Amino acid sequence: MTDWLDILKEQARTGAEMAREVPTTLANPDISRDQVKKLFAALEQQAEFVERLRQVLEANDFEPEVLVAAEKLEDRYAELAASAAERLKAMRSGTATRQQ
Repeated sequence: MTDWLDILKEQARTGAEMAREVPTTLANPDISRDQVKKLFAALEQQAEFVERLRQVLEANDFEPEVLVAAEKLEDRYAELAASAAERLKAMRSGTATRQQ
């Protein structure tokens, strides 16, 4: 049987790494608009995947600790995607330091 809690813990470690790297990447004045779009798309895709996973886990009555781990991971990716969206919005409005 799959140990979802272990899988979610590993994914949470990846999410924590992303939480450290994404802000630094987005703060880089040399990042292009296309790079931000791709980063946003990847983060949004990951957030949607974790949301679907959480829904499946809920529907199958998994333990609360598994559901909480999935919710936290979903929130993390949603927040990272939102930060990329904000950066892209800033680039489009011309408030970013460099546009490409």
